[in-house]
Amino acid sequence: MTPIASRVPEPAARRLTATLYGYAFLSDLVLLYPLYVVFFADTGLSVGQIASLFVIWSAAGILFEVPSGAWADVLSRRLLLCLAPLVAAAGFALWVLLPSYPAFAVGFLLWGAGGALVSGALEALVWTELDRLGAVDRYARVLGRARTAGVLGVVVSGVLAGPALAVGGYPVVGAASVLACVLAAIVATRFPEHREPAAARVPVAEPVLAARPMGAAPTRQDEPDTAPPASPDDDGDLGWWDTLRAGVSQVRTRPPVRAAVLLVAVVAADWGALDEYTPLLALDTGVGAQAVPLLLLLLWAGVTVGGLLAPAGERLGGRGYAALLGLVGVALAAGALLRHPAGFVLLAVAFGAAQLATVLADARLQARITGTSRATVTSLAGMATDVLIIVTYAGYGLLATAAGNAVAFALTAGAYLVVALVLLTRQRRTVVPVGVAAAVPAGPD
Repeated sequence: MTPIASRVPEPAARRLTATLYGYAFLSDLVLLYPLYVVFFADTGLSVGQIASLFVIWSAAGILFEVPSGAWADVLSRRLLLCLAPLVAAAGFALWVLLPSYPAFAVGFLLWGAGGALVSGALEALVWTELDRLGAVDRYARVLGRARTAGVLGVVVSGVLAGPALAVGGYPVVGAASVLACVLAAIVATRFPEHREPAAARVPVAEPVLAARPMGAAPTRQDEPDTAPPASPDDDGDLGWWDTLRAGVSQVRTRPPVRAAVLLVAVVAADWGALDEYTPLLALDTGVGAQAVPLLLLLLWAGVTVGGLLAPAGERLGGRGYAALLGLVGVALAAGALLRHPAGFVLLAVAFGAAQLATVLADARLQARITGTSRATVTSLAGMATDVLIIVTYAGYGLLATAAGNAVAFALTAGAYLVVALVLLTRQRRTVVPVGVAAAVPAGPD
């Protein structure tokens, strides 16, 4: 375990969290978010062309995800967080200045690259800084609140997009989006970044079973590298290629890290993909198009609550986490199959639980990563998430064509029930010999 300092330097912690929340809010305060599909259609693009843009966007994220994670481990993570919104802003500006399919495609490439620069670098910087302050136990709640700040940015952009469009059309919407990105880059300059070794840690054997909280950093005697004598981000100076290889090797050779990467990917990808189909699900309930934003707002309220519940979620053991995933699967399926606006209350509960599960899974991953490749390993989880999202898109399309949106939604949500059953099965198979100190983490191995 990592000893927690009795007194955390509060000014430093407040600077970190305030910067993080402001960055998350401004990064998602993009007025083009709720309008870009309409913008593409108004420009004359067909549904097929719009779908191909989404594929380009996803492919860009996959292409840049892991290399950018290695850059974050070799270069300054703060620098990448400053560059990311500026890269995305260039894409948004291109859309508005030269509205055409080629410009939209390049814009999505830039947007995907910007997202990849943030993925891995942000989580690694926050974990490392909290670890330096002796406050790594705050990671899950800080990340949950940051996700909530991002959701609030999306909500505010949805509120402001319509009036901005009415005042000045897409040029004003685009200019406001670029401005928000520039402000996010300015805020990112305030991120602290310290990469020097931290105080030595002493491994502690824990005879803790499944009641161990999901957000706690695990210590296992069968993994000697999980409690190094120095900072978990201090392995010496490695080049970009060596850092990339070290990250891939850590995922390939260490089952706990690999399992944590897969858990993050599965938990985040399923509801992340289903979110794109909620407007169609809303229309299938019989409401008019004008009521769809209200139902979607209910979902975002659930996501907000889920992020804020991270401190309580940290107390969940392995069975509790499995039950949380079971709740996600059942509520998603029931809300969709109800085929009534009231079903969106269940969907809001499911989305909130999924947000909480995603935050806890990320905390588990960060606790298991060691060495200088923290951002690289986190980016591998992001790449796996993107791949699964594309697979989910394709599977959902086939299911929806054959059986309709509600059935496709419910069947896709079944992935959470499968993962929950796997976790419970692994819990039952875990046996701790009498007299042997062993630590069994709450998440899957």
